[in-house]
Amino acid sequence: MAREVESILVGVDVSKAELVIARNDTDQIETIQNNVTAIRRWLKSIPSGSKVAMEATGIYHRQLARRAHEAGHELFLLDAYKLSHYRDGIGTRAKTDLADARLILRYLSRELDELKPWVPPHDAFYRVQSLMRRRAALVQTRVALSQSLKDLPGLKQVARQLDQHIHRIEQLIARRIKETLVEVGWYADAQRCDAIEGVGELTSMSLANTFHRGRFKSSDAFIAYLGMDVRVRDSGTQRGRRKLTKKGDPELRRLLYNAAMAARKTAAWKGLYDTYVSQGLKPIQALVKLARKLARIAFALMQNQAIYQPKTGS
Repeated sequence: MAREVESILVGVDVSKAELVIARNDTDQIETIQNNVTAIRRWLKSIPSGSKVAMEATGIYHRQLARRAHEAGHELFLLDAYKLSHYRDGIGTRAKTDLADARLILRYLSRELDELKPWVPPHDAFYRVQSLMRRRAALVQTRVALSQSLKDLPGLKQVARQLDQHIHRIEQLIARRIKETLVEVGWYADAQRCDAIEGVGELTSMSLANTFHRGRFKSSDAFIAYLGMDVRVRDSGTQRGRRKLTKKGDPELRRLLYNAAMAARKTAAWKGLYDTYVSQGLKPIQALVKLARKLARIAFALMQNQAIYQPKTGS
């Protein structure tokens, strides 16, 4: 009877061109090209059911993550911020690909029980997220150009035309986002969110896309994924400053903040906003708290497949 091969722990440092790999069953470091052929060949060389950890690095980790998950291995995407502080905490001075691969392996070995396995999202999630970010970049560019050119004599008409062209592209991107959500059956959830006072179409579509990123156990988990949960740092009688973790998509947080700015002017939410301010919160803090409230309501609507009942005011 053949002896069953035990699974191993693997730490991978990811870059655009290559993957540097550390394993717990050998002191040797392996380097392979970051392409489909090399990844598939390497995955066949490790025992089934192995646990593979890597740092989320833009888009460069996605190929390995998806292929490893398809091959039946457990995947763990590590937070770059936490990993950096872990490096400082254990006194590692070197910052090289080789050192990082070993650092990731060490983190996986010691923190495995606290880590949550990664589950790949639907391809539509990445498509919509990418479109949202490109639209945000266009908005920033349009505003910057408008401010830069408005005082130049003789360019007013040209600047207006440029602004209109960029705005047209923004609209086309928004239409493509909607088409993608309709295609995968997520647009109904966007419509649920769109019914909330202050929440516009883009914000609702981004909320629906994020909701379908994975299974969230509660609204707290959803808020944490958005990076809108609060980091608390208290010690003894010292009460530290509360800050948002800001771990999620910055564009969705911006959209939710804008939604809160619109919502505070409505009869439905003006009373709650005023209550936050009367409790001692600064206007920005009150808006963030209101944005978090809107996100929780959106989550509840999508989670329960419910229809929003408009508020009549406080």
